[in-house]
Amino acid sequence: MRTNYQEIFENNRRWVAEHDKGYFSNLARDQQPGYLYIGCSDSRVPANEITGLHPGELFVHRNIANVLPTVDVNSQAVIEYAVSHLEVEHVVVCGHYGCGGVASAMQPKDLGILNPWLRNIRDVYRIHRLELDAIASKAARYDRLVELNVVEQVINVMKNAAVQLRFLRTGLPHVHGWVYDLKSGKLKDLELDVPALLEDIQKVYRLDPRG
Repeated sequence: MRTNYQEIFENNRRWVAEHDKGYFSNLARDQQPGYLYIGCSDSRVPANEITGLHPGELFVHRNIANVLPTVDVNSQAVIEYAVSHLEVEHVVVCGHYGCGGVASAMQPKDLGILNPWLRNIRDVYRIHRLELDAIASKAARYDRLVELNVVEQVINVMKNAAVQLRFLRTGLPHVHGWVYDLKSGKLKDLELDVPALLEDIQKVYRLDPRG
C-alpha cells in the first residue's frame, strides 16, 4: 500500500485535531520513558502500537534485523543514553518472525553494503549451527534463528559498559528478549535467565572496578 505524499500532512492535521493543546505541551516538557525498545526497522512492526505505550513512554532504536554489534557507535550510544541519562528501567530487544533481514542473511548472495551488517546474523547461525541444522523445516529453522538472534543481541546489550556499571550500582536495567508474531499480532517473551547470562558474560567482559 502506497500513501500519497500530501496525504501524510492531512493525516497529521487530523491527528493534531484529535488532541488538546495540553497534550503537546506535556510532551514538549520532557521525556521520562521507562523502556528502551530495540527492534527491527520493518514497517509492519510499529513499536508504540504493539506495546500499547504512549509517546514519551518508549525510547526506540530500530535497524535491520535488530542487530547490536558492539562496535556500532549508533546503537551503543542509544543504549548508553537510555541507561545512563534517561535511566530506563527496562531494555527490550524485540525481533519478529518473518524478518526479511534474517532471511536475507542466510542467502548466498552479494548484498553490497548489507553484507557486513547481515554477517552478524550469520555469526549467530554459526554459534548455534548444530541446533539449527537439526531443524528439518526451513520455516521453523528461520523462526528459531530469529529467536536466537534476539538472545545474542540481548547478550550484546549486557556487554555494554553503561548497562553493566548501572546494574552493579542499582540492579537495573532489566533486560528482556521478545519476538513479535506478524501473523497473530502477539508478543512472545523469551523469558531469558538474564542474571545467569550476565554472570557468564562477566567472566570475560567484567567491568566491576572492585575486581
